[in-house]
Amino acid sequence: MIYLELFLTFLKLGAFTFGGGAAMMPFIQEEAVSKWGFTPDEIINFIAISESTPGPFAVNIATYVGAEKGGILGSVCATLGLVLPSFIIILIIARCYEKFKTNKIVAGAMTGLRPASVGLIAAATVSIGMEVFFSKGFSFNSIFSFEFISAFVIFAGMLTLCLLRKKTSPILVIGISAVTGIALGYIAQGFGISLV
Repeated sequence: MIYLELFLTFLKLGAFTFGGGAAMMPFIQEEAVSKWGFTPDEIINFIAISESTPGPFAVNIATYVGAEKGGILGSVCATLGLVLPSFIIILIIARCYEKFKTNKIVAGAMTGLRPASVGLIAAATVSIGMEVFFSKGFSFNSIFSFEFISAFVIFAGMLTLCLLRKKTSPILVIGISAVTGIALGYIAQGFGISLV
């Protein structure tokens, strides 16, 4: 039954993934492709929509995947499965926090989990980036492709934000990204480049 499968899959993800929604992406990608037959392009669409809608990314993507596989009840099962472990763990931690906050074993475990979370986020970024920008493989000709130009614009924007070294409004970044994407789309169509 798809509802139980959605609940148990996202229950497992919610219980064993540290680092938030971005760190969950490799696992969601693997489950969605191998279990439910989603294509890499559909996964990219899930990410884009989940990132651009209000609320936590992990909850948004669980809701979206659940809705795609099982409608409204599927989205409820997936979302409930995802948030239930965190809810229970936070209740337990809140009761025991004062006893364990200075414990060296707990502090060491948290220190070890940080780089693992960064690694999972980096793996998801590379995997999804390769699918978005080099879905047909990398070659010398791909340097002049629309995907490569898009990647260059994205990295130039990220570098600019890093060099500014001041907090930039996420709304401004999303707005500029949307305008840039639309402009690149029109430019690509003007040169007869297929975006599909």
